[in-house]
Amino acid sequence: MPPLRALSAFEAASRHGSFSRAAEELGVTPSAISHHIHKLEDFLGVRVFSRHAGRAVLTNAGRLYASEIERAFGTIMGATRLVAPQSQRDHLFIASGPSFAAKWLQPRILSTIADLRDLETIRFDLAIAYGRPPVVNGRQIEPLLAERLRPLCSPQLIEQLGLREPGDLARATLIHSSNALTWTDYLRKVVGSTIKARHELWFDRSTMAIDAAVEGLGVVLESEILAADELENGTLVAPFRHPEFEVETVSYYLVRSAETKGRSHVGAFEAWLRAKITAANLQTTSLP
Repeated sequence: MPPLRALSAFEAASRHGSFSRAAEELGVTPSAISHHIHKLEDFLGVRVFSRHAGRAVLTNAGRLYASEIERAFGTIMGATRLVAPQSQRDHLFIASGPSFAAKWLQPRILSTIADLRDLETIRFDLAIAYGRPPVVNGRQIEPLLAERLRPLCSPQLIEQLGLREPGDLARATLIHSSNALTWTDYLRKVVGSTIKARHELWFDRSTMAIDAAVEGLGVVLESEILAADELENGTLVAPFRHPEFEVETVSYYLVRSAETKGRSHVGAFEAWLRAKITAANLQTTSLP
């Protein structure tokens, strides 16, 4: 088994996409992170990061490994919460889907849930669920956030394939991920019919699908929430910019456990979360 420090360094670096930010989180130097990553690569016999232009980018092997390590760390954290003392009234436990956690919430704070069924097994005070979870055990559920989904790709791919209208996607590789809208549903809503793509790629995490699009491997149907950093730095752009090519859907729900009533720090976190959502100019939603 690889050294635990190497695994921790890899998990943090893959989540942040940065050795320096991983070092800051773990309280070590960036060179220490690099050293641990080298030791992990020696153990695995493959490169997990490619280094160019001052950036560390996951390789294909690294993405696969990161997905499995994320799942393993989530299992460990879930097991810890299951047996942790239930009397820790001054602690706040937050759960969230992994892509939302990694791309939006983690840089601001968290436990991740890979599946809505995780809510039945892990301990949490508040959860940010992707997709509406079932109501059980007196939990309160309300819509939290709507997302706008649209095709996104690298600027180079737009010119390379001449992407000017949705019909041009027939020349592209369509990248699929687990989100609220499939490519088939999107094309039916926007174009009125389906399109036979040249090639297709399938990922079970939005983070991996976004990375593939950044590398120019195809066009991803993704949310401006999860791809905010890439849209801001220009590594991803919308080939079709008109609002008619966006589809909005309520995707995120806030789930409160039955034990949160009367706990002031739970309300404080909710207020902080909604303020951050508003500051980010995201589309908030509330109960009808």
